[in-house]
Amino acid sequence: MAEAPCDLLVVGAGAAGLTAALAAAERGASVLVLTKGHAPDSSSMHAQGGIAGAVGDDDTAALHAVDTERAGRELCRPSAVKVLTEEGPARVRELITLGVPFDPELNLEGGHSRRRVSSVEGAATGWAVTSLLGRRVARTPGIATREATNALALWMDGGRCLGVLTPDGPIAARATILAMGGAAALWARSTNPEGQIGDAIAIAFAAGAAVADLEFMQFHPTVLAGSRLLLTEALRGDGATLLDDKGERFVDELAPRDEVARAMVRKGRVWLDLRHIDRGRFPGLMAEIEMAGFDPATQPIPVSPAAHYTIGGVVTDLVGRTDIPGLFAAGESAATGVHGANRLASNSLLECLVFGRRAALAALDEPAAPLRSETQPLEPPAPPPARTASQELRAQVWREAGVMRDPADLASLVRSPDAVASLVARFALARSESRGVHYRIDATAADPAFEGHFVLRPGRELTLEHWT
Repeated sequence: MAEAPCDLLVVGAGAAGLTAALAAAERGASVLVLTKGHAPDSSSMHAQGGIAGAVGDDDTAALHAVDTERAGRELCRPSAVKVLTEEGPARVRELITLGVPFDPELNLEGGHSRRRVSSVEGAATGWAVTSLLGRRVARTPGIATREATNALALWMDGGRCLGVLTPDGPIAARATILAMGGAAALWARSTNPEGQIGDAIAIAFAAGAAVADLEFMQFHPTVLAGSRLLLTEALRGDGATLLDDKGERFVDELAPRDEVARAMVRKGRVWLDLRHIDRGRFPGLMAEIEMAGFDPATQPIPVSPAAHYTIGGVVTDLVGRTDIPGLFAAGESAATGVHGANRLASNSLLECLVFGRRAALAALDEPAAPLRSETQPLEPPAPPPARTASQELRAQVWREAGVMRDPADLASLVRSPDAVASLVARFALARSESRGVHYRIDATAADPAFEGHFVLRPGRELTLEHWT
């Protein structure tokens, strides 16, 4: 039998999960934060560039929305973009009030028409934000944290989510928020921690939740070759250039990420030249580059694209609610439609702050779920084994669902025994066009017939939906 239920179970300790936990606790809720690894390690912690938000004197939420929708290639959900861009500045200012030491100057990143990215030491934003939020969680009454605990499945009864199943037993909650990050570590070349293999997608879909937009994996163009060290887009915003093996520029460095990544793949070997920018604005990142054996002051740095951000996920409304009662999702685990077919740089941490808070407030309105019937306690089922991603699987996903995709390769990946890898391929086969981060070598142009979101519900066929 499960222990007494908490008001809110938050699965994940990145920016979305920590934000949700704090928002709920501020309203008197009892909260348990569950993390697969050790807090505060998460994709959010490794986020470098910053947080986009219209906080500059020359900027507005409307301008931010235009840039977001342009990057999203006619696929952004307008209502979600409105929420993100209008509520975003308040969330950024809250972090300033809490003491996040943002740099005095806003950064410019690809796809933005204004300098609107708030950063810490140029490239330490995720660490600064999650560290601060994590410290607040640790000292907030009503919030408990359980580390190194894997959510193996949702605990379902009568179509309602009662919590999660773990190797150590069930955990019950009035409401559950999945804030587990994305699936980018399923690709051999990735910026994500190794555990980010789409567990939220897997357990939610297995329990009956809808998933959407899984064909859209964003590849970050500039990742140090042979590592998962991301070289923030803010470097290119400050004038760093991409060079081919002849030492010549070949692309607009501040074009949307999908365009830059494809141009790099076509070139093969590519270098990022940092010699002519103010490297002192990025002290931590420069130190990491030097530790890897390169001198950014004297030589261009070898870079290549890597899987970075999962645009799709578990389908939610604008307050994180899924189609399973008692279950919510936020951050990279969720598919709100806010990013369309290509996430605008530095909208991801903003998404965590805005929608993590919204999900927590909505979750507190959930009715209590009884953990016993009229005659006896409800007994949870045995949990399934933990998912793993072998090197062979990761190599296959990179080869068959990479930056540029061949339908024959995707058809092979559909047969993968890994549920999430197979889902990615099914979605990518269905979208027989090229749009945003999804590029098909057999259909290189966008097709107006696909201006919608592919959604899959268990036991049904993929459906193209139009979200307003």
